[in-house]
Amino acid sequence: MKLHTHEWGTGDRVALLVHGIMSDHRTWRRVGPALADRGYRVIGVDLRGHGASGRGAYGAEVFADDLVDTLPAGAELALGHSLGALALALAVERLAPARAVYSDPAWALGTEGAVDPATFVEFQRIPREVIAKFNPRWEAADVDIEVATLAVWDPDTALSLSGAGAVDRTPAAPVVPSLVQVADPSIVVRDPLKEELARRGFEVRTVRGAGHTIHRDDFDGFMASLEGWV
Repeated sequence: MKLHTHEWGTGDRVALLVHGIMSDHRTWRRVGPALADRGYRVIGVDLRGHGASGRGAYGAEVFADDLVDTLPAGAELALGHSLGALALALAVERLAPARAVYSDPAWALGTEGAVDPATFVEFQRIPREVIAKFNPRWEAADVDIEVATLAVWDPDTALSLSGAGAVDRTPAAPVVPSLVQVADPSIVVRDPLKEELARRGFEVRTVRGAGHTIHRDDFDGFMASLEGWV
């Protein structure tokens, strides 16, 4: 499937942005322009079942294949958040970016204590005031975007990652130089996994006090943790 994309900037370098579940390219409203200011042409996608992209069969490998069918290979930077980090990790060998950043990646599905993606189905009709209450550090624009992206999200994407789809896909090793950003505390990258990822060759950086969507919870901390990678 060719995914819907949105671009920021016209730089010579290319950066790819892949959002998390229930979201779309609009989640990068500050990150895209910030990278464009650093000389990148930034391409953000809407994953299948999200935003303006098509619907169809879902699954982690399907999301990854769509990235390969849509995005250019050989980008200087590829950055994925949560589900986007999962899809990016499964596509990274084929996309072959110079560097990859995985922001609080949802790799360890199906492991003990992992969040069941099926629970997200209930979030689609969550009121704006509840979103704001549970994300007190978000700007109002981010709350508005969350409401808008939930309205066009297909909950079957979450169900595809539950049950038999809840498989631990933590990479054995980085395919390209790779940074893992971790929230504090993280619901998807717990301390033992952080230590294991470091042993496997990933650079691991924790953004202190930030929630799962680090780029919306602490934009300055998110960008600071990218130093040396962007």
